[in-house]
Amino acid sequence: MPTLPTIAITPGDPCGIGPEIIARAFLIDAISPQVRPVTQACFVAGDVQVMQKALRSVDAGGEHLKLLQIEKPSDASLLPAGVLPVLQIAALSEELPFGQVSAAAGQFAGQCVLWAARAALRKEVAAMVTAPLHKEALSAAGEPFKLFPGHTEMLQFEAAKHAGVGLADMPVKMMLANDELRTVLVSIHVSLRHALEAVTYPNVLESLRITHKSLSLLLGRAPKIGVAGLNPHAGEGGLFGLEEIEIIEPAMAQARSEGILALGPFAPDTVFMRARKRQGHASEFDVVLAMYHDQGLIPVKYMGLEQGVNVTLGLPLIRTSPDHGTAFDIAGQGLADPSSMVAAIRMARQLIA
Repeated sequence: MPTLPTIAITPGDPCGIGPEIIARAFLIDAISPQVRPVTQACFVAGDVQVMQKALRSVDAGGEHLKLLQIEKPSDASLLPAGVLPVLQIAALSEELPFGQVSAAAGQFAGQCVLWAARAALRKEVAAMVTAPLHKEALSAAGEPFKLFPGHTEMLQFEAAKHAGVGLADMPVKMMLANDELRTVLVSIHVSLRHALEAVTYPNVLESLRITHKSLSLLLGRAPKIGVAGLNPHAGEGGLFGLEEIEIIEPAMAQARSEGILALGPFAPDTVFMRARKRQGHASEFDVVLAMYHDQGLIPVKYMGLEQGVNVTLGLPLIRTSPDHGTAFDIAGQGLADPSSMVAAIRMARQLIA
């Protein structure tokens, strides 16, 4: 049986639930063996002690899951279920309490992400799956991490540096997806005021192009892209704003001339319902292009965080992530649900194929 490509999983903030949901994902495969376990050929790019602590919280007696320190990514490819492989990347000088913002935790989490990104760019791993960072901790860690609002911007920076181009030449977009809905964002982690300023002809057209290219690979065909308007009722013919007429529609016209199936713009309060795929109801669109962060993510997250996956589009590497945060309020209590982490690993594997 051929070996699977390896996937690096970063532990995220060690004061949050990241290490725990990773351990639980491996535990599920250990307890319920499958023909092809979800975590097969995956390894943690992190710290042995951090993952030992997480392992004790999910399998205290070590009855089902054993930690194994590996020397290189390919070591994970042939390991059986019941083994949690860890590649030592960064270490904490002290054991940190759960649920607290820590510069040391932010630095540790950032170091793991940078290693995985560079390994993916060098094709040493086929994909990376990232457990949640805490943005305050990342900022407190100092340079270079304080320069990045989150994973997306850090990965964009590393990819641009690897390619020898400027950030403007390495555009990236965030897609959040679950079994019922996919949405891509024109702008990501900026203030609402700056998000409105980001709704420009070049940004909307670029977003349509990236969405089309990425979803075509995922679906094996050109996706139907439902475009959300910026204003209530998509501007109501200019009564509630001119962005749809002056910016969004011209960008869509250019996209359509390139063979992109861009439909709309539609009223943002109804387009997500029309795109939702559920039993007995076919969706009108494969994905919705939202104009800003909360416009697109509230509908997806309202359906539940359990199966949501964050995918970074436009990068020369594959990166997925659970769509929830560090959950400091429940960290260390054994309550964290690994479903979104499992879904993120599945999505990464699907994108590799």
